[in-house]
Amino acid sequence: MTEAATTPSSEAPVFNIEKLYVKDLSLEIPHAPAIFLERVNPQIDLQLQSQAVVVEEGIFEVVVTATITAKLPEQDKVMFLIEAKQAGIFQVRNIPVEEVEGVLAVMCPNLLYPYLREVVSDLSVRGGFAPVLLNPINFEAIYQQQKQQAAEATATAAAAVKH
Repeated sequence: MTEAATTPSSEAPVFNIEKLYVKDLSLEIPHAPAIFLERVNPQIDLQLQSQAVVVEEGIFEVVVTATITAKLPEQDKVMFLIEAKQAGIFQVRNIPVEEVEGVLAVMCPNLLYPYLREVVSDLSVRGGFAPVLLNPINFEAIYQQQKQQAAEATATAAAAVKH
């Protein structure tokens, strides 16, 4: 047996979850206690974003942030506001540079999002409200849409420069 066959290749792709954690969590109930006397289902607004930063070479922190605002229908009165940031530290090595962005924008958020959903649901219940059940998200579709919008913006800017 040759040495190359027994030694793992240092060029093999590496993707490891180093740590998953709640980076930030807040619940605001600005109209408590009177808001608990309301007997209507709130209108839920979800704002979602994902961000990746380099911690050190080959190590990235990815954060998925959800801001949930529950308002009384036909009023501009906030029942509650939840902001949750679910984060993870990921080791990504020996992956082609053009694929790293997709790993950080799709694969990592797909791993983090179920934890974020659980945190949001638990916090809404602990705040005295019904659980907020966030629908699944297709991070691949969001990533492709963002890439397409960026390409269109670049094309538009290039066309504007030519004139």
